[in-house]
Amino acid sequence: MKNKLLTVALVGAPNVGKSTLFNRLIRERLAIVENIPGVTRDRIYGKVDWLTRRFAVIDTGGLDVLESDLQKQIRIQVKVALAEADIIIFVTNAQLGITKNDESIAKLLFRTDKRVIIAANKVDNSKIKDRATEFYSLGFSEVIGVSATHSIGVSILLDSIVKDSQMQNEVIDSSLLAFSVIGQPNVGKSSLVNSLLNQERSIVSPIHGTTRDAIDTEFIRNKEKYLIIDTAGIRKKGKLIEKVEKYSVLRAFKAIDRSDIVLLVIEANREISEQDLKVGGYAFTAEKPVIIIVNKWDLIKKDSHTMAAFTKKIYGKFKYLSFAPILFTSALRKEKLNFIFDKLVLLKKNLTFKVNTNTLNSIVQDAQMLNQTPDFNGGRLKVYYVSQVNGRVPTFIFFCNSPKYLHFSYKRYLENQLREYFGFEGVYIKLIFRESK
Repeated sequence: MKNKLLTVALVGAPNVGKSTLFNRLIRERLAIVENIPGVTRDRIYGKVDWLTRRFAVIDTGGLDVLESDLQKQIRIQVKVALAEADIIIFVTNAQLGITKNDESIAKLLFRTDKRVIIAANKVDNSKIKDRATEFYSLGFSEVIGVSATHSIGVSILLDSIVKDSQMQNEVIDSSLLAFSVIGQPNVGKSSLVNSLLNQERSIVSPIHGTTRDAIDTEFIRNKEKYLIIDTAGIRKKGKLIEKVEKYSVLRAFKAIDRSDIVLLVIEANREISEQDLKVGGYAFTAEKPVIIIVNKWDLIKKDSHTMAAFTKKIYGKFKYLSFAPILFTSALRKEKLNFIFDKLVLLKKNLTFKVNTNTLNSIVQDAQMLNQTPDFNGGRLKVYYVSQVNGRVPTFIFFCNSPKYLHFSYKRYLENQLREYFGFEGVYIKLIFRESK
């Protein structure tokens, strides 16, 4: 069975250290994908690994009793995060003590009827630590003194978050191949879902944002069990005015996490936008296999070179998704939809493909002979041995003289060599370099 991620929201007044705590949590315990050009990470949403648990964390803007247009937008964001959260971390400033903002926020959190943990932040010495206890007067039973800057008390906070939280997680049948359908509004996601299911499962409308939530449907095709997750369109943050649309964005992020494979839908009859790249980036940073679906292909005037030119343009834009297959479809006319299922089955196989160890090491040694490692950080990388290990995605450990000699371009070269020889079409693969001892 697969667990749905527990979601934790960080809430508090301005300048209490919410973002510092957020950064501390994801920097210390999240396996962050390296910074690759073209991939934009949204700081409001991250993932944390602690002990045997993984959970999602949401950072929010500071709540202030003073009214302003900005505060109205922040309150919308916070209320959306509270609706989505299983646990709320109420971040306060132990150095200041209880403020009017804290009292106002406490009243808001009481109305959620959810578990609240007060993280009394900026506890940088023993004297301030004693002051953290005064926050019990806000009426919540859990108060933990922390220093996000110095990582004091953070492990205690993490222990408290994951304690007894297993009961709060939904489970998905592991025999199902779960795939989500993501993309900007109005690219035809709901029409595609309906055509794949061959029934009117979701509302189809040209109005942006019709699908407000993630919709799950189980079905069987050719004896394969599927779970399809239809999501609301992900729009630019500046356009996310309605509370319900902000909620839909968070649901889309969670849908990606719950998926085995992601279908990224773009529209054939409009230019690839920056937001399309961001949407693809969400799937990439989640390390999910991706299939790029070019929908409304029937609306394009075509000749014998159109598809090749379009493919080149897509890979030119989605450089970080060069491993993703591209399918040209028309959901409305139900054209070439069978290819989607063919790719889903292939990517499922690629996710669990195990490479022969001897063959793997032979390929890597040949790759080093064909292309010598460059000088970097005062030395040259030398890979001695490679082993594939179990992971959510194909994962390879490269034992070498020193990881500091690895240039990012050579890492990309080795990944390309693995893909050339072993395939892994559509699948994110992870290369980890460790010093051999």
